[in-house]
Amino acid sequence: MTEPFPNREEIRRRQLAALRLLVAALLDSNPFYGPRLRRAGLHEAPGSLSRFTENCPFTEKRECVADQQAHPPYGTNLTHPLDRYTRFHQTSGSTGRPMRWLDTNESWEWMLGNWSEVYRAAGVTSKDRVYFAFSFGPFLGFWTAFESALRIGCLCLPGGGLSSLARLGQLIDHQATVLCCTPTYALHLAEAAAREGIDLSLAAVRTLIVAGEPGGSVPAVRQRIATAWGADVLDHAGATEIGPWGVGTLGGPGLEVIEDWFHPEFLTIADGKPAAEGELAELVITTLGRAGCPVIRYRTGDVVRPRWPATETLSAGVPPWVRLEGGVLGRADDMLVVRGVNVFPSAIDNIVRSFPEIAEYRLSIRRQGSLDSLSLEIEDQLNAPERVARELHVRLGLRADVEAVALGSLPRFEGKGRRVVDERSN
Repeated sequence: MTEPFPNREEIRRRQLAALRLLVAALLDSNPFYGPRLRRAGLHEAPGSLSRFTENCPFTEKRECVADQQAHPPYGTNLTHPLDRYTRFHQTSGSTGRPMRWLDTNESWEWMLGNWSEVYRAAGVTSKDRVYFAFSFGPFLGFWTAFESALRIGCLCLPGGGLSSLARLGQLIDHQATVLCCTPTYALHLAEAAAREGIDLSLAAVRTLIVAGEPGGSVPAVRQRIATAWGADVLDHAGATEIGPWGVGTLGGPGLEVIEDWFHPEFLTIADGKPAAEGELAELVITTLGRAGCPVIRYRTGDVVRPRWPATETLSAGVPPWVRLEGGVLGRADDMLVVRGVNVFPSAIDNIVRSFPEIAEYRLSIRRQGSLDSLSLEIEDQLNAPERVARELHVRLGLRADVEAVALGSLPRFEGKGRRVVDERSN
């Protein structure tokens, strides 16, 4: 945005205006949402955001999956005839059956505008060379990031289908200034560089834009990436069925919901009631500009801690959007209950990654009799696992058997890391 950010009152006015247009479009044209809205008593566009939230039901992922199974291949959440749609993507299926999602040109342009906010926060301009270190599969984030950078005028460098060594060579050869990847892969690339004797100071990367897992807002992970690359780190968040909805800052961990284009709500984890500021909550999102295949009051499953900005703390050029303290803390279905202790994998990640000599790790949880047992494997170059065990006990109240294993023996990940293995249900 080149114009000043609107204040909170103006944001809500714009949200309502966009919501009214969306609901009006869906009532008679969208077979999935039209009947749902009418059953909820919304026979016309809502007159206020409060009326919308009081009457409109939530949408859950399982409903979208069931709809696509019942009406293959794309389900009934389509506002236009099929020939209006030009883009196909699908979810990773990491929490169940993959969902297929279609977009019109108009919806696609809306999402590229969302991504421009990520690049704004990262200070990206047409002078930057942006390297995309991931395979260009059917997942939405890769394509929106690439095409939004094209719109800015950046030199865009795709790294799909290449090995980590080849990607490192390209990063240095082309003097890429911005690197887009997952936090896990940023660390993996740095590890591969060290192993191959590649000096990362030869690279020109000044900013890494990371997403796909909580690492970009996990302090120890964030610091480790910044140290390895000698660069700033910017977190962001999105989903195939939602679009790019969250952007971080270069100054530290945390995310802000891009409220100009999304209407966020927050529900308590315990009982699903509206959450108070600072309370652990599930993020619920309505996409205000993706009319072709929208989600309304969609329960993301992402666990966050919302903080609303105080007017007096805002400065010029800072958007007054709701802030998520610590970013996405985890997913509701990822929260582990171990010996009565609630813990997210990101909390374990923060502890283990605070030890720079640990290259990689894997935590396994098993049931032994009536008790849970934790075993942590670490590629620890100093071979002192008792320090990690002590930190887990002091900071999380968990006791774990920690074992040092050979360097390179644990799995590496290009996409989302899978470092916590819960074997109790097997």
